[in-house]
Amino acid sequence: MSTRAVVVGAGMAGLATSILLARDGFAVTVLEKNSRVGGRAGLLEVDGFRFDTGPSWYLMPSVFDHFFELAGTSTAEQLDLRMLDPGYRVFPEPSGAGPASDPISIPYGQDAVRRLVADLEPDALPAFDNYLETARRAMDMAEDAFLYNTFRNPVSLVGERVRRELPDLLTWLTTPLEKFVEESFTHPLLRQILAYQAVFLGTDPRRAPAIYHLMSRMDLVEGVQYPMGGFTAVVDALHGLAVEAGVEFVLDAEVTGIAVSHGWSRGVHWRDAAGEPHFEDVEVVVSAADLHHTETQLLPARYRSYPERVWKKTDSGPGAVLVMLGVTGELPALPHHSLLLTKEWGENFDAIFGEGVALPDPVSIYVCKPSATDPEVAPEGHENLFLLIPVKGDASIGGGGADGAGDAEVERIADLAIAQLAEWTVAPDLADRIVVRSTLGPADFVRDYNSWRGGILGPSHELAQSAMLRAGNASPKVKGLYYAGATVNPGVGVPMCLISAELVLKHVRGDRSPGPLGVERR
Repeated sequence: MSTRAVVVGAGMAGLATSILLARDGFAVTVLEKNSRVGGRAGLLEVDGFRFDTGPSWYLMPSVFDHFFELAGTSTAEQLDLRMLDPGYRVFPEPSGAGPASDPISIPYGQDAVRRLVADLEPDALPAFDNYLETARRAMDMAEDAFLYNTFRNPVSLVGERVRRELPDLLTWLTTPLEKFVEESFTHPLLRQILAYQAVFLGTDPRRAPAIYHLMSRMDLVEGVQYPMGGFTAVVDALHGLAVEAGVEFVLDAEVTGIAVSHGWSRGVHWRDAAGEPHFEDVEVVVSAADLHHTETQLLPARYRSYPERVWKKTDSGPGAVLVMLGVTGELPALPHHSLLLTKEWGENFDAIFGEGVALPDPVSIYVCKPSATDPEVAPEGHENLFLLIPVKGDASIGGGGADGAGDAEVERIADLAIAQLAEWTVAPDLADRIVVRSTLGPADFVRDYNSWRGGILGPSHELAQSAMLRAGNASPKVKGLYYAGATVNPGVGVPMCLISAELVLKHVRGDRSPGPLGVERR
């Protein structure tokens, strides 16, 4: 007989975990509180527009390749990927009341990127080559020793590669990323291009450890890809593989508690859309829900490893105001991905990660225009825009709505962002060309995903909340209870969610080895 497992949540991590457990012989049921799978990788369809309302950067392709291989398939079989060139465009803040500053496009290919750096700061080219080389070494070491590690075997942290890199590793761990970049480069925009990735990790670059400069290798060397159909296509691929593996999905099923007896998980209590209670009696429980919600709401108090007092000392990643716009006509200045970066971006970080600091104007904004690559996401003659404005993880900022009907602060921030985008990209009639508008705010993430503080990512990736110092994938107090997703090891982002599923499988198997699982061992 198959051992039964229940997975709480059908986001990326929940889908991935269900696939690996089912292929390992478990009878798996996934309980999802919402009416669709995908979690934070959401989808909004309005008047012929299809908006991804979650992740949109396809990075770390090797992680996707490895996961799909574990799942008995390949990335090429599951996704239609397109390499973007440029990978993204950076719009610097205009000077004074003058015209918009010239944007900088980040091309595909290391040689092209080197030429760009030589144009920006000619004397810095040797330092840039060294920066990319150390980023490669840091990435190789991370994959071998940290990302795929359950940290159940301390010896795994003192392998040959870690010993060889130890002098630089100590520097990378004790130096803030922003300082690490500033030590080698003087051009202000180049500095921002090399440090902004920390925000994707939910962290202030002034506090993120410099080991995260490894992320520069992803977009500047490996390039930025796009799965046709958006990240909804990734969700559909994972869902299809799960169903093929025999996973049962129950939607509109809200888990209300995890049953524990004598230190062992015994199943989960849940209620259906009609409010009727149910109990799922299983041997293995995997919560791919937000860890704060799992620990403080679903577990009995005596079995909580991360009670509320722990979260009071935990630093949250950012929240966000998301703005989905359908626009008539073209916006030629915008490629698929764009970053609008303010000169004094420290003020932004103070507002996002500090206490009691108002969001400045202007702000740094991420803009995605998938219609630049994918004709299916907008009606002919229209553009699809997704704006992400990082804000403090604070549900009191409010939630969004359609056509300006969201809470006042969310809509105010959206209005400012639209006006700023129009000014910086020289599209003065942008607001008049909007035919579809919808917003989301931190309160929506609390309602839809039980997100701690309304954050979009989870705990930030400063040193004390990374690797073995981040919450692990197995409950320290409850046997048979495991955790997956962005709020636990190895961290935020879709690739990390896929790895977290593999870490759960390792825990279940009792596998304490570092590094990715060999496919022949699945």
